[in-house]
Amino acid sequence: MPSNTLIDMYAVQVFIAVAEEGSMSGAATRMGISQSGVSQMVRQLEEELGVILVDRSTRPLTLTPFGVALRNRGSVLNEEILHLKAQVVDAGRGVKPDLKIGLVDSFAATCGSAFTKRLLGKVSQLSIRTGLSPQQGESLLRRDLDLIVTSDPLMDANDVIRYRLFSEKYFVITPAEVHRNIASIDDIRAMANALPVVRFNRGSQVGQQIERHLRSLKIRVPNRLELDNADALTSMVAEGIGWAVTSPMCFLQASAWWDKVNVHLTPELGLERSLYLVARRNEYGAFFTDACETAREVVLNSFLPRLQAMGNGVETLVSFDEGNPHEYF
Repeated sequence: MPSNTLIDMYAVQVFIAVAEEGSMSGAATRMGISQSGVSQMVRQLEEELGVILVDRSTRPLTLTPFGVALRNRGSVLNEEILHLKAQVVDAGRGVKPDLKIGLVDSFAATCGSAFTKRLLGKVSQLSIRTGLSPQQGESLLRRDLDLIVTSDPLMDANDVIRYRLFSEKYFVITPAEVHRNIASIDDIRAMANALPVVRFNRGSQVGQQIERHLRSLKIRVPNRLELDNADALTSMVAEGIGWAVTSPMCFLQASAWWDKVNVHLTPELGLERSLYLVARRNEYGAFFTDACETAREVVLNSFLPRLQAMGNGVETLVSFDEGNPHEYF
């Protein structure tokens, strides 16, 4: 009967040596122990697992299906153990060797490559996942992600830290053939009566925020078309399907369509969003500070100059806090 005791990982290492060498004697030579010691450890594993791992009737000996399974999984675990010490030491210095980051789509499309390039020199392995802010937040809290760039600051979560990268005001875009100026809320209402609105998906943080704000302004339009990314949304406006509310970063994401839409800054709209870096509290604090500094540098030196190059004043809708990356909330 298999016992409930934990498996001895050294015994697993010995068994892997047996599997790779094809004999007890070869494993003994590799591991620097006696052949009887090797045989004893393999039998100990078999007793603990309640299975036969090695067919001893063959020469060279062969593994049973149970032995093959232990060799395959044990090799992976053994590799992780070999790297464990280095990982622990690095973690103490604030370095996270295996980092999983979530990026909201608009940031991934406009700043993601520059941000990733700078982070690659600070980690041994980097995994990037893009998507909607609510999904990224859930993944962070489930520990599927270590750090996220998001428009959702997770204010109801007590075990996270946040750094505000920047804020941006929303504005209106219309098809190029629409020449009227959209300068007030009344103008937006008139536009809503003339053309359908093209919405961001209401499952997204941006879509939910815009929908609530339009309702608060008593701008009610039928729900006819929703899209889940800024490039597709702007292309629909460019094709004359309707008008939309968007943000500077989302608009930059859709650069292929700039010359086919009109931009209306519309100060009366009075709606803005912020982008944050969010991580779990008390985990890799030094790395989080470094990531905040890196992201802010990318926004200032890459994102903002590209907005200014548009020449339509969209960059004036972006603002930064006076705080520095060492100040979290």
